[in-house]
Amino acid sequence: MIGRKKILVIDDEEDFCFFLKKNLENTGEFIVFTAGTGEDGIRLCRLEKPDLILLDVMMPKMSGPDVAEILREDTGINNIPLIFLTAVVTKEEIGGAPIREIGGQNYIAKPIEIENLVKTINKVLQEKAAL
Repeated sequence: MIGRKKILVIDDEEDFCFFLKKNLENTGEFIVFTAGTGEDGIRLCRLEKPDLILLDVMMPKMSGPDVAEILREDTGINNIPLIFLTAVVTKEEIGGAPIREIGGQNYIAKPIEIENLVKTINKVLQEKAAL
């Protein structure tokens, strides 16, 4: 990939965001922004226009699906690919695959393996570029 891609992580677990940001940026492929609430994530998304969003499903006040719905209604950012991160389903439940599409959305089960996440991010970005 030419140039580093901007990734927005929206997750209420501060430590998870810190380590995900650090690990993704250490690859040299990404610039990572983090938000701890759905509201902050929406604001940051509108400001930074990331190439891809990693969005936690279960968050207080505003869930991941609620955030996704607001993002999809905003014509300035509604075409940004989104991958849900969830501890609600396990890797075994999604067949051990690094990513699973459910209802037209991509899901990755926590805990996250960075190598698989990087491959998945690149795959989703390549698919978007091919459209």
